[in-house]
Amino acid sequence: MDSGLYESRHSFVWNLGADLVPLCAPEPGERILDIGCGTGQLTAKIAETGASVVGLDRSPEMIGQARQNYPNLEFRLADASDFSFSREFDAVFSNAALHWVLEPEKVIQSIAASLKPGGRFIAEFGGKRNVARLLEAAETVMVRRGLPYVNPWYFPSIGEYSALLEREGFEVSSAGHFDRLTPLDDGDDAMRDWIEMFGFVLLSPVPKSELRAVVREMEEILRPELYQNGRWHMDYVRLRIKANFKPDLL
Repeated sequence: MDSGLYESRHSFVWNLGADLVPLCAPEPGERILDIGCGTGQLTAKIAETGASVVGLDRSPEMIGQARQNYPNLEFRLADASDFSFSREFDAVFSNAALHWVLEPEKVIQSIAASLKPGGRFIAEFGGKRNVARLLEAAETVMVRRGLPYVNPWYFPSIGEYSALLEREGFEVSSAGHFDRLTPLDDGDDAMRDWIEMFGFVLLSPVPKSELRAVVREMEEILRPELYQNGRWHMDYVRLRIKANFKPDLL
């Protein structure tokens, strides 16, 4: 991922996730793991509470920028579906990341293995119907061009994700699924920037020579609903989960 584009045009990602930190309730001296930390803004916010925090991300570009941004914090390059630490954490935190991993069972197993008994798991990510209009536009354009269409993200319902957690010894204490129509940064190119930053996997079958035209066609389809009051918006739907690890329930 382009860490420069992420920081310059997509600050809403960590700004909207800031109110997830109080739900995590980090305390001084606790060990907290931040999965999908990006360039480290929320990792640093957790560290401000006095907790000892480790940021984890699978993107070398994101981890490299996070280390530049916050040289006093620890960041680890690793995949959310396959990681391990020698010491357990009091809590695992994740914002806007887990929908990128298509093997949620492996993610949850890794989280369970990293938590102390009674440890907390707090996450927000794309839920069922997330970016539905964008996906519909991509499918329309790609089918029109004879290209394969596959949704590259994992957007579960509350029930689906809670069931996965319970199988691994988690007890869900709160769960929410809600619409969040989100204004993108100013400029007529904001939707194009979003697709370049986050939609690259969605459009991976598109030849480079056709990519600009495909994005323009998608913008034409999306404009009537997602361009409002002179600004592009994204039709986010979020899943927010808080659970406690109770291995004795297994």
